[in-house]
Amino acid sequence: MIDTHAHIYASEFDQDREQVVQRALDQGIDRILLPNIDLDSIQPMLDTEAAFPHICRSMMGLHPCYVDENVDSTLEVIRGWFDKHSFIAVGEIGIDLYWDKTFRAQQEQAFVTQLRWAKQLDLPVVIHTRDSIKETLALLEQEQDGSLRGVFHCFGGSIEEAKAINALGFHLGLGGVSTFKNGGMDKVIPHLDMNYVILETDCPYLAPVPHRGKRNEPAYTALVASRIAGLRELSVEQVDSLTTHNAETLFSLKP
Repeated sequence: MIDTHAHIYASEFDQDREQVVQRALDQGIDRILLPNIDLDSIQPMLDTEAAFPHICRSMMGLHPCYVDENVDSTLEVIRGWFDKHSFIAVGEIGIDLYWDKTFRAQQEQAFVTQLRWAKQLDLPVVIHTRDSIKETLALLEQEQDGSLRGVFHCFGGSIEEAKAINALGFHLGLGGVSTFKNGGMDKVIPHLDMNYVILETDCPYLAPVPHRGKRNEPAYTALVASRIAGLRELSVEQVDSLTTHNAETLFSLKP
């Protein structure tokens, strides 16, 4: 299995990162993909990738919650990293209108700028969207020239939203929310196109049941796979095979 979205470089893992990676391996999760969020996360992320070179792969991008009035200079630094290091995706990027709409215009500017990088660099994008699905889809539709591809990570939307995302050629990242009793995903997952589904944790956040409210970690990808298997009447092995193939294809990972 592949955890396609994990922040194991975060300080929450500083005391036991090696054990966390080992627990993931023990559960059959053999690759962990690391999305960047801001300028401060770059070095810890690259250090984590260097410590686990056969397991961890990094992305580069500016998360919408870290967009502010300095967006132009921040993006300049982020863009420079693509010339210095090999990344598997542009991410995580997007629009978040949940906490604060102060820098909405700058968020949209950063999102479009990074989508255009992805087209230039021929890389997939990893999209964070919160209270902004319509706005995100509108900008994506505007920029889609047939070459844009990627994933809406932490998907918790409706069947209609899933179809709109798939119609643009994008995948859905399913994580801990899929296991929440009142999350509504039990009504959605049975109707998803499994050719567009990949697994993730978004650790240390959004731990799946029965660990909800505690620190999340890549080993719990297996719990998400089990939940999807139950809702789709598939074996965990089938879910593993399908989602691993999807992730390998999307991120150009070797099997």
